[in-house]
Order: sequence, then C-alpha cells, then structure tokens
Amino acid sequence: MSGTGAGLEGSVSVRLETAAGRVRAVSVQVRRPAAARALCGRTPDEAMRLVPLLFSLCGTAQSLAALDALEDALALDAGAHTTARALLAEAETATNHAWQVLMDWPARLDEAPQPRELAGLRAAAAAIHPALYPARDGLRLGGGSLKPDRAALTAATAALREGVERAVFAAPVPTDDAELVRWAGTGATPAARLMRRLLEPGMAGFGACGVPALEPHPARWFGERLSADAAFSERPRQDGAAAHTGPLARQSTHPLVAALLARHGSGLAAHAAARLVELAGLAERLTGWANRLEDAEPAPDTGNARCGAGSGAVETARGRLAHWLRLEDGRIADCRIVAPTEWNFAADGPLARGLAGAVADDSLAGRAALLVGALDPCVAPAITIQDED
Repeated sequence: MSGTGAGLEGSVSVRLETAAGRVRAVSVQVRRPAAARALCGRTPDEAMRLVPLLFSLCGTAQSLAALDALEDALALDAGAHTTARALLAEAETATNHAWQVLMDWPARLDEAPQPRELAGLRAAAAAIHPALYPARDGLRLGGGSLKPDRAALTAATAALREGVERAVFAAPVPTDDAELVRWAGTGATPAARLMRRLLEPGMAGFGACGVPALEPHPARWFGERLSADAAFSERPRQDGAAAHTGPLARQSTHPLVAALLARHGSGLAAHAAARLVELAGLAERLTGWANRLEDAEPAPDTGNARCGAGSGAVETARGRLAHWLRLEDGRIADCRIVAPTEWNFAADGPLARGLAGAVADDSLAGRAALLVGALDPCVAPAITIQDED
C-alpha cells in the first residue's frame, strides 16, 4: 500500500517487512526540507515574515515558537501577551483536530468527508486573531496591540462549540469509557462510526507499545539539547530513549482516556479518544483563557540586544514543538527546530514499535494507515508492505 507521495513539506516513509504472518521489521524515515536553515542570515523581523510561509500546516504554532525563541534571545518581555498567544495556539489546534475528524476519519470509513462543517469551524477559529488584535499584529516581536473584543471572542467560541457538538458528536459528549461505547454504538456521526470500529477486538489495542509520553518540558530543556547537538532536531531523545507526543500524551490522565489505556494500552482507541477529548474541551479552554485577558501594548524594544541565544516551545495539535536559535550582529546565525513528527516517527518511536510484531493479514495495511493517522505526521505519509515469504 502506498500513501500520498512527497511534497514540498517532505514525507514519512514506512516500510513493513512481513514473514510467517507477522511484521518482522519496520523502517520509518522522515524527510523534510531544511526550513530552519532558510531562517539563517535573516533579521528577526524578516524571519517572522518568513516562518508562516515555510510552514503551511502549523503556521501559527511555528510563529509562536519562533517568537518565544527570538524574544528570549533579544531579552524582550512579552509576558503580557502569553494568554492571547495561548488562545491563538488553541484555535489552530482546533482546526487541525477538526480536519482529522471531519475529513480524514470519514475517508477511513469510505464515507464522504465534511468540508462544509470544517469550513465553519475554520471560520470561527480565524475570527479569534482579529478579536484579540484588531490590527492582526499578534504574531510580531514583542506582541501587537492587544485589545480584546469580548463579544467577538464569545461568538467565535460559541460557534466552535456548536460546530463540534453538531458535526463530531451529535449527542452529549461522552465523559467516561462506558458513555463512549454507548455513543459510538449509535453511529450518529462519522466520528462515532470510526470510534465504534476502533473499539472492536483487534483494533482497540493495535499499535500499543511501551514508549513513554514526552513530558511537558519547558522551552529551555529543548534549547539546551538543540544547542548542544544539531542531530537532536532529527533524532530527539528523552532520558536517552524515544517518546511520544500529542493528544494522547496530554490527555493520558483524563478518566475516559485513562480507562482505555488501562484496558487496551496506547493503541488506536486511546489515540482517537484523546483527540475527541481535546475537541470536546476546546470551548471551555478558550473561555478560560479569554477570561484572563487584559489589554496590552507591544513590549518596548531597547535595541540593545543584537547577540544571544533563545528557545521557545508550544503545544500543537500533533504535539510539542520547539525552536532554538542564536543571534549574531542582529541576524540569525543558527536555528534548529524539533517537531512532533520527529518524536512520533522516530526509528524506534511509537509507530515503529507499535507495528513491530503485528499480525500480517489482509487488514494490516488499513490498520497501519490508521496508526499513522493517529500519530498525525506533518508531512505526507507513504506505507509499503513487503512479504518476505
């Protein structure tokens, strides 16, 4: 089976070798253009204009991580914008989760995707930036002119809540594993129908492995490792070992997800449930951030810092993203990025270890594709199965 080929963003290649009815070897390779290198030689302002053009899938998150790193290096205190930036990150995470659930999940069932519902959620999420920063200058060094429009934020949050409840759940949101089973059994939405399939024996635990979750390390933790070893960008390690990041790592203590982890391990069911839990809690998180907002102006730039190093980290739909960079004479001399894909698709990461030893039957290709989708690479995936027999 082959997936989408490599594009401008790069690719993930997964090769499975089977013999005697089992997966005997797994090879995972991530190829991506050297986007971080494109920022070298740029001034901070030039870099911030370039970042969203280099990263089409998570442009806001990449911009926020770059902002944190640059402000750290420039000794700019933009703390007054932390809450607003959390709202911007949540809005982008919501649209990425929605794409998975409304477009990718129906395709796994050979059903029609839901682009109209996705467009509605994207429009609601897009309204958050101008509701925070009327001049749409929130993603600039030191922050923009933050003047929250409470009514517009409330309307955007309500639209996101209503869209998720209608298109994803079409029923009260399940809060524990028993309610999840009942909701999935109704088959009221494509999400419910896929969840019903993923709860079946042989599917719920598929991909479960012993790879630990990536801890919510601060930006400095990543910066220390990226600065010390350029290879950390491509082969990151936590305590010398692989780790997984994303919704499952963040939601492992939620009662619903914890119950599935206890019963089935870190397989397909737990991954899908964690994504649903994040979507279900979206409006509450947005409201919590919005209630903490205060007006703020850009942090003053003294113009004194032209050299230094800084790091930034932000949670994205796919997991924890981190930037580290070094400034010399007011320009970026070195820049290194470690993205969630490098954790989840490491040679010994959760995908490789989750597929090792799997039963090699007629449904292997479909189950492997579901696991790749659950771990959600930010580049195009391709799966090849070679039967050594």
